[in-house]
Amino acid sequence: MQRQSEAATAREELAPYLGVRASALGRRWVERPFDASAAFAIAQRLKTGEIVGRLLSARGVDLALAERYLNPSLKSDLPDPSVVADMDKAAVRLAGAVRAGEPIAIFGDYDVDGATSSALLVRFLRAAGSEPLIYIPDRLSEGYGPNVAAMTKLARDGAKVIVTVDCGTQAHVALEAAAEAGSDVIVCDHHLPGEALPRAFAIVNPNRHDDVSGLGQLAAVGVAFLLCVATNRALREAGWFATREAPDLRKWLSLVALGTVADVVPLTGLNRAFVFKGLEAARQGHVGGVAALMEVAGVKGHIEPYHLGFVLGPRVNAGGRVGRCDLGARLLSTDDLSEAQAIAGELDVLNQQRRLLEQATVDEAIAVVESDASMRAAPVLVVAQEGWHPGVIGIVAGRLKERYAKPAVVIAINDGIGKGSARSINGADLGSAMVAAREAGILINGGGHAMAAGLTIEPGRVGDLSAYLASALGAICAASNEGRELVFDGAIAAGGATAELCALIAKCGPFGAGNSEPLFVLPSLRIVYASIVGEQHVRCTATGSDGAKISGIAFRAAQSALGPVLLNSKGRPVHIAASLKAEEWRGEVRVQMMVRDAAFAA
Repeated sequence: MQRQSEAATAREELAPYLGVRASALGRRWVERPFDASAAFAIAQRLKTGEIVGRLLSARGVDLALAERYLNPSLKSDLPDPSVVADMDKAAVRLAGAVRAGEPIAIFGDYDVDGATSSALLVRFLRAAGSEPLIYIPDRLSEGYGPNVAAMTKLARDGAKVIVTVDCGTQAHVALEAAAEAGSDVIVCDHHLPGEALPRAFAIVNPNRHDDVSGLGQLAAVGVAFLLCVATNRALREAGWFATREAPDLRKWLSLVALGTVADVVPLTGLNRAFVFKGLEAARQGHVGGVAALMEVAGVKGHIEPYHLGFVLGPRVNAGGRVGRCDLGARLLSTDDLSEAQAIAGELDVLNQQRRLLEQATVDEAIAVVESDASMRAAPVLVVAQEGWHPGVIGIVAGRLKERYAKPAVVIAINDGIGKGSARSINGADLGSAMVAAREAGILINGGGHAMAAGLTIEPGRVGDLSAYLASALGAICAASNEGRELVFDGAIAAGGATAELCALIAKCGPFGAGNSEPLFVLPSLRIVYASIVGEQHVRCTATGSDGAKISGIAFRAAQSALGPVLLNSKGRPVHIAASLKAEEWRGEVRVQMMVRDAAFAA
């Protein structure tokens, strides 16, 4: 903790970037440090351009690793699946079930990670010669994860093997019931465990306390991919593919990319390779459900992580949030194009309904926080309300986290029980905190991973949870720079924001959690046009001191202090903080600012 304080103090002593100590959003601007000589060496050796060398150096990539970083591949980055605890045991059992024609059931979560994991396993097993059943629990009537009734029914209906994906690590009672009913349960998960593991045939989870694989940052769909690789190998070694074609797992990497980005796990190491190759697979249209989603969402041309996380992912999630929970898994596992198009259309409609419900809940949650000074001062926001829809509280928690720059827990109370969802900031491990709160008796159930968690709680214990999280995470949150600083990769003149520059920046991607998209300052712009569009977004056009014109958009800015700066600058020069995005429009490539902040020039 002392080292964190010293680092924060040292940072404060550095001159703020362009002199901005308090931007429109109250942030201190700082420049991301980099090694100039290392950046130059990378640019010279790989002939990438100076900006690529600088971006890689700032992200800790040295000359020895630079070429591999710019060209991630599963051939070099995919580990032997056997390094994960219980992996070989699970793979041999699954392969045996395929060869013997035993019924297999996939029990998945209803979010994007669960839907993609379920669809991936179904597609693999189907291609290997099995026809598994998918079971996705209903969010409202069954809740998260395996339950006794569903698991017992699957077993009694004949499933000899049940694979739980993106869930199961803490489902002690349900897994015990399935075992007693005659099923071998394989857990394929990434959520943090409690002190003891449940009874199961195999628990494949790189976050087990005894797992030494170092793969704990994988989403569940990444773990599922490794399980498919291991099972494929077990089938090959058993001679299963002597008379049939072995599945080509690369065709389904778009599912792995979608689940990985949507679950907001760090895009580093193997995750980065998954997304890099998965985007290539998505562009080739191997999975009809992904292609149908792209069509209904109007995604054309070059698909990027942004589209996975903010365009396609919410539509897959919409079924689990406000519709039928199995729609996402059904969409992504079907080979029937007309069925995929019909489900994608249904999800698109549900997503529109979800957005209306979400906005109403966000407004109510903000009103609750703003009316309570002690809540605003707490290191972790814990907001509970009777009647909120449990399907949107995860999104609402994310919005509160962004607005207040602190972990947020949002609890919907219905029928005398609270169902909650939480989103965290870097460094504050909410998943572990929820597991500990459950083991302390505060929660009925709870768990997750570092950045996101879920819980079930008695309404009378909400205050106890708030106090517990304040004690457990308060010091970490106090030392965090989340929301207080904005870190830049340099300054770019309006005329320098070209499609060619965007192409060079893209070489360092894909960008997302753990590999943040480069952020630049476009200094001393004069805003010549600005207006509110859509859902409180601000669109603007500005000119630089070099005479070049550039347009931009600031999402949801009209609801924040950023909006007035953009809308009412009255000709004053403004430094604009933005990432850059090249888009094709009417056959012409234009670069747009994705505005994150602004400050009047001194």
